[in-house]
Amino acid sequence: MRLLPSDPLKRGRVKLALLGLFFAAPFALAWLAYWLDWAPGATSNYGELINPPLPLAGAPLERLRGKWVLVTLDGAACDAYCERKLYFMRQLRRAQGKNQERVERLWLLTGGTRPGPKLLQAIEGTHVEPAGTLAARFPGAVSDHIYVVDPLGNLMMRYPREPDPSRMLKDLQRLLKVAAFG
Repeated sequence: MRLLPSDPLKRGRVKLALLGLFFAAPFALAWLAYWLDWAPGATSNYGELINPPLPLAGAPLERLRGKWVLVTLDGAACDAYCERKLYFMRQLRRAQGKNQERVERLWLLTGGTRPGPKLLQAIEGTHVEPAGTLAARFPGAVSDHIYVVDPLGNLMMRYPREPDPSRMLKDLQRLLKVAAFG
């Protein structure tokens, strides 16, 4: 059985048509996916993306612009869960190795008092600032999450209440790898 015609002119036209179909197929499939509103099922990130990213402005974040910032919001009377979040943030930054200078930690205090000296010593290097009106810009129950602010000052991701630190680490490593800035 012969698939192509024996005439060289017709054979050339069939080859050209097949080649055209081969290169047009991805465009046709992409157009079809767009019009059918198809979206991939799963994302590769662990944290919940905040869409659209929320631009944040305020004194604590302006000083940290240009860095990736892990943010937690809690009162100065830090309970065990609050301490665990601060510990996770410290370890995530340290685990970045040579990229740890690209990551900062910020604890926004929702109450009017300051944390005790023992806790401040344990979280040395974490910026501790009053939240003020900035707390209202964060979605959800603010004391339940660790948030990520990008180097441009946009709130772009948050982690669940009981986060998996190893999955958070993978997220942060991926962000630092693909981001040319911050």
